[in-house]
Amino acid sequence: MAKEKNFLPDRRDDMPFVTIQIMEGRPPKKIKELIQNVTNTVSETLDSPKENIRVLVTEVPKTHWGIAGKPASEVRK
Repeated sequence: MAKEKNFLPDRRDDMPFVTIQIMEGRPPKKIKELIQNVTNTVSETLDSPKENIRVLVTEVPKTHWGIAGKPASEVRK
């Protein structure tokens, strides 16, 4: 029987990219904290260098976020 190879990506190719969509309105300090925490978690979980991890946070306007068929701007008044 052939020996199975362990899959460990070449460090040069190991560049996890995480995208997060959140509703607008959080302070920049909280978004910075989110980016730091996600980076740390991905690094620990995938054994990937922090320098290789990319995190993209997109803030979606409340008028473009639907909850139960209505824009969040109308639901969260």
